[in-house]
Amino acid sequence: MEYTERKDIPYFTDCAALVEDAGCLLLELQVVPQHGNVHVSAVISFSDASKDISVADCSKVHHALAPKLLSLLGIDEDHLSMEVSSPGLERKLKDAYEFSLFTGAAVKVWDKTEGDWRSGVIESSDSKQVTLKAEDGGTFSVAFENIAKAKLLNT
Repeated sequence: MEYTERKDIPYFTDCAALVEDAGCLLLELQVVPQHGNVHVSAVISFSDASKDISVADCSKVHHALAPKLLSLLGIDEDHLSMEVSSPGLERKLKDAYEFSLFTGAAVKVWDKTEGDWRSGVIESSDSKQVTLKAEDGGTFSVAFENIAKAKLLNT
């Protein structure tokens, strides 16, 4: 699994601040130009992964992001399509930076060195590894390079 600095994802930093002002976290942002139009897909969550994102939360974030994206992209609203969604149950973590957003959440990771799933609660993470607290109370760390896939657990 790779670790991508959020500042290196186009428009992420500008949009994340607006999403946080709306009370949510921006997990994923894709901006895709298509035949003179731009399609934006945003996935939002709460820092407490056990809280559900509602349609009202998505709408609130959509209304916060649209004017900023129109300005950043230099287009008018006729050329912007945007989808704001929740992460869904058992969100697959797509980039290692997401671990830092969910400190305290239960997660399972496929550890390539073990050849099996390992579960725990996220205690901390940095750009190289995540540290999890196991059910037995012990802690263990897994380097991102050794994680094949990861999912938040719906607890």
